Amino acid sequence: MERPLSNRRRESVFRRGDTELLHLRIGVLAAALPHMICARMASPRKFARALAVSVVAALAISACSSQSIKLAKDSPYRAGAVQFLTHCSGCHTLSLVGAEGSASSVQGRLRTQAPNFNFRKEGYACVLYAIENGGFSGQIMPQNIVVGPQAKAIAHFLAKYAGQEAPPTPTIGGSSSCGS
Repeated sequence: MERPLSNRRRESVFRRGDTELLHLRIGVLAAALPHMICARMASPRKFARALAVSVVAALAISACSSQSIKLAKDSPYRAGAVQFLTHCSGCHTLSLVGAEGSASSVQGRLRTQAPNFNFRKEGYACVLYAIENGGFSGQIMPQNIVVGPQAKAIAHFLAKYAGQEAPPTPTIGGSSSCGS
């Protein structure tokens, strides 16, 4: 009775076998394990070049879509802009800080997409009320997402800069139900 060959003996038989057997075994091995036969690796120079091109492309793409706060560093509204960008830009849109959280059309709107402050003017009292109470419906926006001086800074910032792209609309009496 013939014993199974160990890996070492199998390799030596495989190396010393005739060429037909060798080609047969290689063909069977290649057919059985096609995913194991890899192409030769690229030279380090080609790999480095491809990596450099990928990094430059990634930086170029990210630079095109990134926007920053368009307020002077010494503006009294700068702290509110930074807080808005940090805490509110995931759901709200305001181009002044590069925030793009709102839907651009009603058909593509998700439940979590909040008002677009490029077109919606809000007063200080309304913004502060919305921050403290989780918006006006209380369903989506977290209550007290920021508190104290941070909430007041965002409220002052939005009262000043929200609605700058809104078309003028005639109003009767006050401009807001919150008493801005």
